[in-house]
Amino acid sequence: MLVNAAIVVGTVVAMEAIAALVHRYVMHGPGWGWHRSHHEPHDHLLERNDLYALVFAALACGLFVVGSFGPLYWVAIGLTLYGFLYFVVHDGMVHRRWPFRYVPRRGYLKRLVQAHRLHHAVEGRDGCVSFGFLYAPPVAKLRSKLRGRPGLNLRASPEDHAA
Repeated sequence: MLVNAAIVVGTVVAMEAIAALVHRYVMHGPGWGWHRSHHEPHDHLLERNDLYALVFAALACGLFVVGSFGPLYWVAIGLTLYGFLYFVVHDGMVHRRWPFRYVPRRGYLKRLVQAHRLHHAVEGRDGCVSFGFLYAPPVAKLRSKLRGRPGLNLRASPEDHAA
């Protein structure tokens, strides 16, 4: 049981690193066609960017089928848990894509929201900072990376980009 729990937790941690890399090099690279919808104002319930969630969900489903209670099954549980955390933290708390009332006033969750706002402060796909979804670098460090960038909107908020 301890080994299975370690696989789940390790998968969640690894997924944050993988998701940050995918976000930076795929979503802000060749996959911008899907991800652009997440960086532009809209009044839709869904975004084309949500297709990425379907890709990761399909991967988790495939691992559930192939894993059949072996180690890959627990990796699939970790992927699913990461997806749930993404849905609650990123889509709920940060972007308010569904009725989520909690607004962090201090601590790590406030830093996470601020870091993601700074990610959206740059128009377009180039020059963004903070690509993780559950990890946030210090806000002062992110702000210093953004200083002097053209098209910078430090007052942008996630609500500007969601329905």
